[in-house]
Amino acid sequence: MNTPVPILMYHSVAHAPNDATRALSVAPQAFAEQMALIGDGGFTPLTTAQLADVWRSGQPLPERPVLITFDDGYEGVHRHALPVLAEHGFAATVFVSTGWLRGAHDTGGALDTMLDWDQVRELADGGVEIGGHSHTHPQLDQIPDDALRSELLRCKEIVAEELGTRPASFAYPYGYSSRRVRRAVREAGFAQSLAVGNALARRRQGPYALQRVTVRRSTGIDEFARLVEGRSIARTFARDRALTKGYAVVRRARQASRKAARTRV
Repeated sequence: MNTPVPILMYHSVAHAPNDATRALSVAPQAFAEQMALIGDGGFTPLTTAQLADVWRSGQPLPERPVLITFDDGYEGVHRHALPVLAEHGFAATVFVSTGWLRGAHDTGGALDTMLDWDQVRELADGGVEIGGHSHTHPQLDQIPDDALRSELLRCKEIVAEELGTRPASFAYPYGYSSRRVRRAVREAGFAQSLAVGNALARRRQGPYALQRVTVRRSTGIDEFARLVEGRSIARTFARDRALTKGYAVVRRARQASRKAARTRV
């Protein structure tokens, strides 16, 4: 019940990513090696919804649980990641920003080539959980209540319309949330959501603040092994955590300033 779980956060899987996505883009060969390590290590990949359901029910976790998640909805997840996941029979979750995907709902702003809805449906048919990641990928804790609700509900409605089922899981764009954002996500009907944090997920974090660890293009296979085994997490991400804490102070100040400005109007 109290077993910590590594939730891996991927973005793009691509041979030649553009500059905007390169740091968080994993090479296809590296991804294949990482999935082979998971398979050889006897890990059990779960979807986000499956992990949350286990923790809610109080049932025991499977042997060596791990989550494989992808943010945004890049086309390489279908082209390169899906065949590898299928080969191993691995569960995964893809969190899509619906306004970034190619098709009728595209609002522009995507950082690289994105999935189209036929590809999203193929992912879902292949057993991949499709979760929400907002509509246009804003910093949710920095936008007013009406815009926040619109981002969440529009995302949920489009996924339901395109796939015929409502998404149960959500991931915060950029990993940013607040008590107000988490409440809005719950009120929008999502049952659980993921942050970043670069720490192992634990049941006590609650269903709306589960933490993940970042897999980057620079993540070597030895470092990846440590991530899935839950070793040296704090040391690996020490710099990330320091930067996050500093930026959190700046973000809270900006949010307070915006709130004060709205009050004066």
